[in-house]
Amino acid sequence: MKVNELKISYIEKSHEELSYSEKKLLDEATAAAKKAYAPYSKFRVGAAVLLGNGEVLSGCNQENAAFPSGLCAERVTVFYANAKYPDVAVDTLLITVLDENGDYRGEPVPPCGACRQVLSETETRQGKPMRILLVGKSKVHEFSSVSDLLPFIFSGNELL
Repeated sequence: MKVNELKISYIEKSHEELSYSEKKLLDEATAAAKKAYAPYSKFRVGAAVLLGNGEVLSGCNQENAAFPSGLCAERVTVFYANAKYPDVAVDTLLITVLDENGDYRGEPVPPCGACRQVLSETETRQGKPMRILLVGKSKVHEFSSVSDLLPFIFSGNELL
């Protein structure tokens, strides 16, 4: 038997350390989270992307009484970006979660497994890494690639 170790690095910074463009993404994601349809979980997620052409798009989670029928903010946003600009890469994805009072949740919240898979395939399809920013109340976690969140991706190669 052999034990392997996997090391993942990320940057932790404060809201004050965000660049102008990152603050714009945070504003867009926050506004989107406020529009989330989350009557069951009260877990309001907003996401915003900065595309390679400079466009910023955002989306929020959409719940449904039949829970599997809802969709997470990350997938709403990335699917919207890919539908509107199919040949433009996502440079940065920012995700934030608001509590019932409209305040940022304490810790940055990572995407669920289904979203990680979609983000991974988006990154593979566009042929370049997508920077991920997860924003909490007092800190931001920055990942340089989706592979930092999902190191053992399931790609189309497994289907061959």
